[in-house]
Amino acid sequence: MIVLLCLVILFGLLAIGTPVGFAMAGAGSLGLYLTGGMPMLSGILQTAPLSSVTSYELITIPMFLLMAEFVLLSGIADDLFRATAAWVGRIPGGLGMATALAGAGFGAICGTSTASAATLSSTSLPAMLKQGYEPKMAAGVVAISGTLAMLIPPSVALVIYGLLAEVNIGALLIGGVLPGIVVTITIMATVWLLAWQDPARAPAGPRVSLAEKLRMLRIVGPMLVLFGMVTGVIYTGVASPTEASALGAFCAFCLSIWMGKMSMPGLRRALLRAAHGTCMISMILLGAHIFGYFFTLAQVTQTLVAWVGSLEVSRWIILTLILFGYIVLGSFMDQIAILVLTVPIVLPLIKSLGYDPLWFGVIKIV
Repeated sequence: MIVLLCLVILFGLLAIGTPVGFAMAGAGSLGLYLTGGMPMLSGILQTAPLSSVTSYELITIPMFLLMAEFVLLSGIADDLFRATAAWVGRIPGGLGMATALAGAGFGAICGTSTASAATLSSTSLPAMLKQGYEPKMAAGVVAISGTLAMLIPPSVALVIYGLLAEVNIGALLIGGVLPGIVVTITIMATVWLLAWQDPARAPAGPRVSLAEKLRMLRIVGPMLVLFGMVTGVIYTGVASPTEASALGAFCAFCLSIWMGKMSMPGLRRALLRAAHGTCMISMILLGAHIFGYFFTLAQVTQTLVAWVGSLEVSRWIILTLILFGYIVLGSFMDQIAILVLTVPIVLPLIKSLGYDPLWFGVIKIV
């Protein structure tokens, strides 16, 4: 009964617009008080804030956020879209395909889907509309391409899952590369199919000379170097994800200086936005810790695992239902909020079914 009450309060707070971290912390604190009394609540509140934000791997998050801000400041995202458009823009649906490629490329040096979607909406969306694309198709391509940053390393979502699930973050980041490529190809194939069915939806662009195409490739060279500096050192084992994130932030800082876009006001804005994002994620993690303590004390996870284990159904059916639940939650909740809210509950269930937590993490982000 207490668990049900706290869940109702949690979703009620979320429904009225309470920040996720505060909603989880409030509902979890009430549950701890009703379950173990004030001594239990005060004891956990004394230790949870420190334990939730002192992980060494947590440094990865502000570094990736800072790298994304410096990349945005450098203006390389605009060059990336123009380069991909030069190569595939001439075919029907070409600008849509270029948007998908730009989303994948920007995701490979950004790590946050919010920044990626915002960048694409200011670069590729006006270009597609100007060329006569169907507005809803252009908006849809931008929306789905922006989410590629969640999957392709460096991905903040994968880092948060790794922290919550206590799995190897480096392996998670590398594991997101191939699915990210597959999703990108799928988006491009879908755009081509829609354009083939009705060319008026996505008209072809003008022809671009080979010399111009090669020139555009040279422009995006720094992006490839930055991607190699981050993902390459993780894949080869030269550096840990935390060290790679710091290296990426430094290289992105140098890139913005080299591109002539760095200024003191720009640096200040980048630092403030990265700090704001880090504080938001830290508060969400704190709320998740408090709510997780309550669920552990109430033995919710153990009860759920025992109940699912008694069901005479295939484990694939259970996995399908879990993923369907994520689709429903994704309709009205932020990706990070979904992660911190569900991973502590779902992960023990996934382990009891015999699935690899690392594999599930990649599948869940997809």
